[in-house]
Amino acid sequence: MKPVRVVIADDHTLVLEAFKELLADQFEVVGTATNGRELIKVVRQLEPDVVVTDISMPELNGFDASVKLLALLPDLKIIFLTVSDDPDVVASVIRAGVKGYLLKSSAVSELRQAIEAVSRGTTYITPLVTGGMLNSLMKGDKKVKMDQLTVRQREILQLLAEGRSMKEAARILNLTARTVAFHKYRIMGNLGIDNNAALVRYAYKSGLLQD
Repeated sequence: MKPVRVVIADDHTLVLEAFKELLADQFEVVGTATNGRELIKVVRQLEPDVVVTDISMPELNGFDASVKLLALLPDLKIIFLTVSDDPDVVASVIRAGVKGYLLKSSAVSELRQAIEAVSRGTTYITPLVTGGMLNSLMKGDKKVKMDQLTVRQREILQLLAEGRSMKEAARILNLTARTVAFHKYRIMGNLGIDNNAALVRYAYKSGLLQD
């Protein structure tokens, strides 16, 4: 039986190297990426069985990269390995079609178990967040934080919150600066935000960025 082919994404090179070493004896780690845009390119090129990715990454976060990848490759199995234990974030990514969710404080054996589980077509959520996630999923009258904006709006919000100018964000996204400005002010209007500092705070609270 062929080993499960895995791509790992994290913006910390040491983390990538460590997980490659830890998984290599059981799985075939075929590629790595350090941001969401690179992850999309690597996955399209290598077509792995499973992707293990952080949520918070520069330029394009893991959540929005996953949404784009699942639109292209609906059968792709994605696991988030992150520091966020926010139940609303967990519920949001499961709704989006992600098959696994672990914390970086989880044991390596649990990551191995999760990869095996999702490769067989099941979902694996670490017990460390399951209770809160179920409560969040049952809140039918409350919008999950990461679902309040479109993918394009979250892309723009992330780039601006990272300190990019509207011209820089436009270049990265292949848009005009005017289009970026339009989205920025629409985001602020939708969220009831009236200044850049509040926009950055929202980006952190929604899980797009981490301290």
